[in-house]
Amino acid sequence: MLFNSYVFLLLFLPITLAVFYSIGATGRTRAANSFLVVASIFFYGWWNPVYVGLIALSIGFNYGAGLLLADRKRASRRALLIVGIASNLGLLAWFKYANFFVANWNDLAGTDLHLAKIVLPLAISFFTFQQIAYLVDAYRGETHEYDFLHYCLFVTFFPQLIAGPIVHHKEMLRQFEAGRIYRFEPERLSVGTTIFFIGLFKKV
Repeated sequence: MLFNSYVFLLLFLPITLAVFYSIGATGRTRAANSFLVVASIFFYGWWNPVYVGLIALSIGFNYGAGLLLADRKRASRRALLIVGIASNLGLLAWFKYANFFVANWNDLAGTDLHLAKIVLPLAISFFTFQQIAYLVDAYRGETHEYDFLHYCLFVTFFPQLIAGPIVHHKEMLRQFEAGRIYRFEPERLSVGTTIFFIGLFKKV
């Protein structure tokens, strides 16, 4: 789903905003965040639902690794960080370069190895590097909040999922701690809509 598509502009965004603010107005911030995670996963899966499983596995792996890295008493933290980063980069390299290396190996060695064409999952670079940054922050002791729902929101939040920017855990989640974001405010919606349409105009 693209930001300049009719389905996003006329259906997804208005419905998501309306439901999010409706839930937030009742004071159930956790329910509002849960809905935002579900909406973001739906947004991601619109292009190809198969890759929802991939991002879910990535989230589960990195969340677990982050919990282990946050334990300052663990002796193997450095090795765990290396394994975590290598696993993320290995996944990224497989999807981005596997076909490239097989094709070049066939040309150089005269072999006929065949690998089914691998389609690059949407936004894999963004959510991979964002989670690598999270692992590094956890290793350094700069993450102080380990709620799984909030972590899912940190990774999948649809406005920055497919186009960035890559943000740190503490930069994003601090915003969701502010109660005012769950209340509809016409002035903030006006400012946000103006910025959105400036970007839409440039994109179109």
